[in-house]
Amino acid sequence: MCLFERWFVFLGMVLKEKYTTLQRTLDAMQRQIEDSLSFARNFVPRGETPRSLFTLLKQHTTYRHDPPGVELLQSMPTLMHNNFYGIPGAGDCDCFTITAVACCKVEKIPVRIVVVGNTAKNPTHVYCEVMDGGRWTPFDLCSPFYGDTKKYRYLSIIKVK
Repeated sequence: MCLFERWFVFLGMVLKEKYTTLQRTLDAMQRQIEDSLSFARNFVPRGETPRSLFTLLKQHTTYRHDPPGVELLQSMPTLMHNNFYGIPGAGDCDCFTITAVACCKVEKIPVRIVVVGNTAKNPTHVYCEVMDGGRWTPFDLCSPFYGDTKKYRYLSIIKVK
């Protein structure tokens, strides 16, 4: 996820502004999370643990880079059914984070967003963490394993609304 000099695309609409701030991206992600909640309620079986929810979502997601020059922020229904790529579940880290946070919220699993990169001026990845067994655990659908993520020099924790 390169956040600089990209156009935003979400819910099939293009915002006619270039990326300006990380906060603007996070606000757009929050709108997508809110728009995903009713879909997530019907998608996720009740009583999922963080680990079982990760496994379920991994089975339904496929990593795809954003199109050149576009920051694609797909809601969960768009990611799963009306996908930009024509492949259900195809997206990148921000799309996966939107989906994961929505699912955690409906399961009442404490969740927060983590923005990482090599510097604060150039964040390159986003994922979420869940409270599991009394500690914050990476829930990074770009990673092959629950509880795993790459290490970065810059890390910022964002509370979920």
